[in-house]
Amino acid sequence: MNIQLQSSTMDNPSTDVSWPELDGRSDENSVEVISTSLSKGVSTIAETASTSGRKNGKCSAWCSSCLQPLSRKHNPLSSDPTFLQLARYAFHCPPHGLVGKGLTFLLILLLVFGSLISILGATALPGGNIFSLCVLFVVAELAGLAMTPLKLPPLLGMLIVGILLNSVPGVNEIGKNIDGEWSSALRNIALVVILLRAGLGLDPAALKELSFMVIRLAFSPCIIETIVVAVVTNLLLDFPWLWGLMLGFVLSAVTPAVIVPCMLVLSEKGYGVDKGIPTLVIAASSIDDVLAISGFGILMGITFAEGELWVVILKGPFEVLVGIIYGVFLGMLCWILPNHDEQQVPLLRFAVILSAGLLSLFGSQMIKLGGAGALGCLVMAFVAGLGWRRQGMTSEENHVDHMLELMWQLFQPFLFALIGAEIQVSKLKGTTVGYGLITVTIGLIFRMITSFLVVMGGQLCMKERIFVALAWLPKATVQAAIGSQALDYARKTNAGPEAETLGEQVLNIAVLVILITAPLGAAAIMLSAPRLLSKSDQTQRESLGSQDKTIEA
Repeated sequence: MNIQLQSSTMDNPSTDVSWPELDGRSDENSVEVISTSLSKGVSTIAETASTSGRKNGKCSAWCSSCLQPLSRKHNPLSSDPTFLQLARYAFHCPPHGLVGKGLTFLLILLLVFGSLISILGATALPGGNIFSLCVLFVVAELAGLAMTPLKLPPLLGMLIVGILLNSVPGVNEIGKNIDGEWSSALRNIALVVILLRAGLGLDPAALKELSFMVIRLAFSPCIIETIVVAVVTNLLLDFPWLWGLMLGFVLSAVTPAVIVPCMLVLSEKGYGVDKGIPTLVIAASSIDDVLAISGFGILMGITFAEGELWVVILKGPFEVLVGIIYGVFLGMLCWILPNHDEQQVPLLRFAVILSAGLLSLFGSQMIKLGGAGALGCLVMAFVAGLGWRRQGMTSEENHVDHMLELMWQLFQPFLFALIGAEIQVSKLKGTTVGYGLITVTIGLIFRMITSFLVVMGGQLCMKERIFVALAWLPKATVQAAIGSQALDYARKTNAGPEAETLGEQVLNIAVLVILITAPLGAAAIMLSAPRLLSKSDQTQRESLGSQDKTIEA
């Protein structure tokens, strides 16, 4: 009997061990022979595996030595790295930091782009509407990121990209290939997100604690600037009074997108905290936006009203009434649906309130009651938030607002880039730009004076009142959201060339005010705060303590 033992290794697939013949031997001798042969076989297999392991070890060591310069594990960053060391470390593996985020973003982009081509076909290829929107979104997002090291608002880069993609020869095909209805719809969705966040952010209990100064700061500068802009545009640009007031409400709204981040940074550093200046400015900015958007919506409804005089006069109050009724009803419905004891309540609330907001804005335009949409959306969010707070929801637990914030991050590039893409530099009239600059300047002067005066009588000193006036400069979000509403509505309703021309002028001046006040206002807030505001005592003690520790070290 001859037995073959086989073993598989990487270098020698089959190792044969021949066992001797056992015929005619006793059992003891047979067992001894088998044992000896088995030992030899195992030794042979072990030797073969050892040889293979040494060869694999050499290969592994060679690969390791080649990859070590790219590994973060074997190349830790020093405690005090130079710029060149930081740049080299950023490309070490596995991908991390900005490089890792960039590669992840690129992977998602390629996968989404491939999926869109597979689903939609030609419209997602170069020259199609979807392709142009994707390019606009990516370039706008990159431009926004490029503004961060320059300490400028990201929205400024997004807006400039939109203007360039529709004005620079060669690349303006991107702007031309974007469908107008898609552009309008995306901007309106972004407006719904802004309205919902503004409504949810209004807390009546907090406003009561901040006294009457918040109301004065929110209402007075907005109304004064609106009236001043209406008068100036009527004199310089021959605007009808209704269109002048509409433009006034567009220009008078401040932007939380610039103000809130700046105020949060100042709060962390302790500037103005003792007298509640950051809280005052943030709270008043929300009410200011609500007033401006509501006023604009009402005036737009009156402006585009058709029929007899009494119909035109009553349409404005009627739209206000419809918006309030819709908002209160849907807001109260959100108190009981979904039930707060159910699972996934925040997600269900987000779905309900977003759908109701979209229905309010787009549905009101469909039934020719455009002024009711924005107001209904605001009232609904305010009423819903009021009920949710009574049910025990805190600001930290407001997951609906967190979801809306994520949605805003998605639609922000679309909003500012698409509003910029509505501008064609070659078609801009010198009179519109020149008189627009004069209008913006005069309106800002009156706004700053009013802001300075309305905060008198409280605990604020002269320097602090000057800071509040400067903090009331930045404008961007609301202007981008409603600046094109009149033009879009004029096009949809075929209101005529005169209405479209006025709508284009409103849009151009709205973009102009963003370009001027967004960077100027952000710089004015951050540069003037250390000189005009005092630090809180606790912040000063912490700062002195850290300085003492540094000196001792």
